[in-house]
Amino acid sequence: MTFTLSRPRERARTRQSYVTRRNIPYLLIMPALLGFLVFKAYPIIAAMYISLTTGAGAARSFVGLDNYVRLVNDPLFWTSLWNTGLILVVQVPIMLLFALLLSLGLNSPLVRLRGLWRLGVFMPSLTGLVAYGVMFSVILRKDAGLLNWLLGLFGVTPIDWLGSPFWARISIVIALTWHYTGYNAVIYLAGLQSIPKELYEAAMVDGAGAARRFWSITVPQLRPILALTVVLSTIGTLQLFDEPFVLTGGGPDNSTLTISLYLYQNGFRYFDFGYAAAIAYALTLIVAVFGIAQMRLQKK
Repeated sequence: MTFTLSRPRERARTRQSYVTRRNIPYLLIMPALLGFLVFKAYPIIAAMYISLTTGAGAARSFVGLDNYVRLVNDPLFWTSLWNTGLILVVQVPIMLLFALLLSLGLNSPLVRLRGLWRLGVFMPSLTGLVAYGVMFSVILRKDAGLLNWLLGLFGVTPIDWLGSPFWARISIVIALTWHYTGYNAVIYLAGLQSIPKELYEAAMVDGAGAARRFWSITVPQLRPILALTVVLSTIGTLQLFDEPFVLTGGGPDNSTLTISLYLYQNGFRYFDFGYAAAIAYALTLIVAVFGIAQMRLQKK
């Protein structure tokens, strides 16, 4: 009987056979793929299963589509959907209009210290969501708030910004506009700086005024960026959570209750994870429908 010992060179050749030019791309994407499967794919599949069950832990039982039937018949869900849509329709156009005007001003050669102004415009978007929510809760106080104090200088009576259903929604719109306008303005500014100056010079030679140059050159050249910001802002507003959670808690009288906040309440206040998962999938469907519809309309 003879024994053969593998040589170190042969073992190294065997190990190296797995590292080939053909396998290297797969080896490089393996960590990202594993992370996606563990932290993305598995939670998505698990949430789908949870949305078809009720109870918690070992007491969880399969109920099929009962959570989705309950969702359709839940008036609070429709209230949260209405509040979210109302804030979306009012806030997103105002914010993007302000962002476009700011970007046009910051791109003007007449403005001095443009770098400093750009930094100042972008700074609010760097503020933490909870931090700026707490800041606005102090500014918008009825009795000792900064905003009511400033309005009082002009003889305006104190407004119950966070205690009135109408003004609570306005407060959410103000906070969102302050926080995200600078972010979108920087995106528009990058698009403005990529437009060839020759187009404007040719238009000026042809006698086109400032308004004509804006509508005939600036807007068409910015169309892809405008579409991007509309889609991103719509998706972000549909997922609105931090501002109503910190400022109003969904009140008063559920006037600022959004879909994400309602999901949070069912999942982590009432521990009804099955129903919360159903709300999450309903929200995903709504975001997908809005995103696809907007992209198709903007292409046309």
